[in-house]
Amino acid sequence: MNLTDLGLGPARRALGRREFSARELTLAHLAAIEALNPRLNAFLLVTAEEALAAAEAADAALARGEGGPLAGIPLAIKDIFCTKGVRTTAASRILEPFVPPYESTVTANLRRDGAIFLGKTNLDEFAMGSSTTNSAYGSTENPWKRRQDPAARLVPGGSSGGSAAAVAARLAIGATGTDTGGSIRQPASFCGITGLKPTYGRCSRYGVIAFASSLDHPGPMARSVEDCAILLCSMAGHDSRDSTSVDVPVPDYAAACNKGIRGLRIGVPREYRVDGMPAEIEEMWRSGLAWLEDAGATVHDVSLPHTKYGLPTYYIVAPAEASSNLARYDGVRYGLRVPGEDLIDLYEETRGAGFGAEVKRRILIGTYVLSAGYYDAYYLKAQKIRALILRDFTDAFAEVDALLAPTAPSAAFAEGEKTEDPVTMYLNDVFTVPADLAGVPAISVPAGLDADGLPLGLQVIGRPFGEETMIAVAAQLERAASFTALPALRAGSPAI
Repeated sequence: MNLTDLGLGPARRALGRREFSARELTLAHLAAIEALNPRLNAFLLVTAEEALAAAEAADAALARGEGGPLAGIPLAIKDIFCTKGVRTTAASRILEPFVPPYESTVTANLRRDGAIFLGKTNLDEFAMGSSTTNSAYGSTENPWKRRQDPAARLVPGGSSGGSAAAVAARLAIGATGTDTGGSIRQPASFCGITGLKPTYGRCSRYGVIAFASSLDHPGPMARSVEDCAILLCSMAGHDSRDSTSVDVPVPDYAAACNKGIRGLRIGVPREYRVDGMPAEIEEMWRSGLAWLEDAGATVHDVSLPHTKYGLPTYYIVAPAEASSNLARYDGVRYGLRVPGEDLIDLYEETRGAGFGAEVKRRILIGTYVLSAGYYDAYYLKAQKIRALILRDFTDAFAEVDALLAPTAPSAAFAEGEKTEDPVTMYLNDVFTVPADLAGVPAISVPAGLDADGLPLGLQVIGRPFGEETMIAVAAQLERAASFTALPALRAGSPAI
């Protein structure tokens, strides 16, 4: 048995039957990381000693019959979640020396339930990007390869590209990610895995290094809908330390995977049919709707008329919040410090050396739209449009139970194909941004391959706190799609 091929659900059941130990499972994943991470650069930091100590504790708990719901499960943690005593960088030079004295609520919840942390994964710096090429510590390679051009180095999407690549390459059973404009769902689509963005407020942001506070959604990434549902059960919950955390019960999301969808109404947003979308994505979308109809759902056209304003609204609101959040990195309190002749010079030298080009670009945009004379013209107007986008979703969910759309307008692209043009890169988020602006849950499921053998994803968008229905629809899509394709670069692969 190749232990790295096990999904979370099967691994959890096998650990419960004591078919193998948590230590054996952890060692298998650490060996895979050692073999493949030098090429993929999915992990920025591997915490082998801590992982093995946690595995021994999990084995002892399981032997006593006291193991938590994630006891012995090896996970990867996006390097934007603060982990007590373990370096956390947000893939930025400005935080290179930062070792948090506290733990994020999401990772604390996972530890509480017995999860084992293998290490911290790569991302676009401060989660700003859609390719994981903006990291200060080098880009991450997508483990999938084009049939016609296997030498091309493909991006894994972003910003949670390191987590997506780690799960796809069988370096971890699951991972944490954050979704601000699509940063869980788009890399999940590019890497052929499942990624779930819960409702805003469902998972605490405490201890998550902030990009855009009103848009950041922590969530799980794994190889199946069931696996994401299991992880979300542990990650979710009210947190008094996060003022945006919502105090609502956390249901058994995994049980929703087995619910039928007969009688559910599935909406098709007509505005998501954009010019230039590849025919194979349109065909996959039609197939997904047919699969849901075969399972007893009905399909209905809906309109989200303000979708066309989603991207410009996002790229005003998000940089504005980033400009404010990143003002704290000044070389005085923590992180990188570059000496200067005076205090202002210290600020300038530290921020100039510590931030990468994309972060600087977004800080400048955000500072501009918040400045006197432009606040009303840009930021205030964007907030009003954001309210209209939320109203569009509210109106649509009065008619349907969930929405189905493509996750991304293309399959994974090669480094340099789009990354040289920021505007082209921003367009990659066209299908994912509206759900973040509205704060509604969404999940991406691999549903097929393009002509070059690369994975394509479909996303299900649900009502606020309607994750159970959304998961039920996604699980039905997953069963119908029967996606079994594997990336070329993975643990135990002869391509390594």
